[in-house]
Amino acid sequence: MSGQLAFERAEVYGKIVRSLTPEQKAAFVKLKFGDSRSWPEVDETEAFDKRTVPHAVHVAMMTYASEFFSWYAGSIEADTYFCPEGHGTYFGSFYMKDAPAVHQKNYSISTALTGDSGAAFLDALNPAQRAQVENLLDLQHKDLVDIVATRRAVAVELRKFMTDDTADKSKALALCRHYGELDGELAYFYATHFAEVNKTLTADQRTALKKLRGIEGFVAKNPFVYADPIQSPAIPNTDFLFSPAL
Repeated sequence: MSGQLAFERAEVYGKIVRSLTPEQKAAFVKLKFGDSRSWPEVDETEAFDKRTVPHAVHVAMMTYASEFFSWYAGSIEADTYFCPEGHGTYFGSFYMKDAPAVHQKNYSISTALTGDSGAAFLDALNPAQRAQVENLLDLQHKDLVDIVATRRAVAVELRKFMTDDTADKSKALALCRHYGELDGELAYFYATHFAEVNKTLTADQRTALKKLRGIEGFVAKNPFVYADPIQSPAIPNTDFLFSPAL
């Protein structure tokens, strides 16, 4: 599904790229890629009055606009880059960082939080437990290298839309399926090793690690769309995902 969305989005963005006028391209050139501080201040009510659409629609529009610009002004290298931490989001890494920031004006998430918290986590483990985590580097290395190559191949295929309509959908979706398989194996290695560590944690370690999470007092009773709570959707039974490995 993610591959299908990426392909269709690139198809639409590509049509927009091919329709840009010389004046529009010149305006984009002035916007320094990767540094929004270089962008001119614009009166939002003159450019687009967000009060004319629902908040969720406005957020979606801004998301698509930022995606379009980053893709248009970016490169194969930029498309290929990925955040390894993003592949562990199933285990709550982004939740712990983002939850305290929800609806907090002028809240800033430290760029050192991931590294500092990771180091503190490892320091709380005994040598055997620490080895379970650190051994993941060797186990996941092959998959990570393959992910880089796969992301690059997807980027090359999708960027064909910038010049014409020759992008191969079957090829792109096959690459994305392979990407999903690699991501799944990363998650499997995480889950099995984290479970082994969990089995041996002492009461003192659990207390220390719970404190390290940094979200004491935060309660999320509902899922969120962007930063707005919504009613919990109906979720089918997922017990089959947690069956013992064969």
